[in-house]
Amino acid sequence: MPIHYERDDEHVVRITIDRPEARNAMDMEHFAQLRGAWERFRDDDDAWVAVVTGVGKDFCVGADLKTYIPEITRLQSRMKAEGITEIDGYRLDDGVKAVLRNVKIYKPIIAAVNGTCVAGGMEMLGGCDIRVAADTATFGVLEPKRGLFAGGGTTVRLPRQIPYPAAMELLLCADQVSAPRVLAMGLLNEVCIPDQLMERAYDYARRITANGPFAVRKTKESVHRGLLVDMSEAYRIESAIASEVFSSEDAVEGPKAFAEKRAPQWRNR
Repeated sequence: MPIHYERDDEHVVRITIDRPEARNAMDMEHFAQLRGAWERFRDDDDAWVAVVTGVGKDFCVGADLKTYIPEITRLQSRMKAEGITEIDGYRLDDGVKAVLRNVKIYKPIIAAVNGTCVAGGMEMLGGCDIRVAADTATFGVLEPKRGLFAGGGTTVRLPRQIPYPAAMELLLCADQVSAPRVLAMGLLNEVCIPDQLMERAYDYARRITANGPFAVRKTKESVHRGLLVDMSEAYRIESAIASEVFSSEDAVEGPKAFAEKRAPQWRNR
C-alpha cells in the first residue's frame, strides 16, 4: 500500500503510512514515497499544517530490515559503479529525509501516534512539532538492542527536546516505553484514548490554521535556525525574520480584521 497524501479545504494535509501488513515498516519504495510526501507538503502553498499518522496498530517501526538493507546495499553499489546519485527515482538519502532528518520544512507538523513508534518512527517523531498519542501507543529507540545505531536524527534531537536523563534512558536502555511515561518525559503534548486521536490532532491543526500562515511558518523558521547558532546570531536571525513578517500582507490584514471585528482573510504572504 502507498503513503497517502490528502489535503482538506482548511489547509490541513494528512500523510498516512499505510503498510499495516509490515507494521508500517519502510522499504525503499515507501521511504521514497514518504520523502516525496514531505516535499509535496513543503512546496504546496495551500498546505499550512500536516498531520502524520499510521494505519492499523502501528505508527511506524522504521526500516523493514528484511528488505531495506539488501535494497540499499544494491543501490549503493550500483550508484558507485555508475557514478550517479539516483536510480529509478530512488536516492540514498531517501530514508533519512523521510524521517525528517535535516529537512527544512518550516510549516508545522503534527504527529498522531496511533500505535507502536520505534526506530525510524521515533526518528520521525523528533522532526514533528506537536505530538499526540493514543494511550495504547508505545515508544522506543530500539536500535542498540540489535547492535544498530539510530542515525536518523534521534541522537541529536532527543537530548535537545527533553531533559538529558530522560533522553539517555531512551537512547541507552533501548526499552519500549508506554505513552503515559513518554508524556511525563516531555516528548508528547497529549495522550488520549485511541478513538479521540485524530480529533485531538486536528484540534491542534485547526488552532494553528486560524493564525496567519506566513507568521506561523516564519516563527518555526526562527526557532529552527536559531537552535543551530549562538544566541547573538539567533537574535540577528529573529530580527530579520520579524522584519519580513511585519512587512507582509498578512500583518496588515490581521490588525485590520481585529479592528473590524471579523475573521481575517489570510493571503499567506
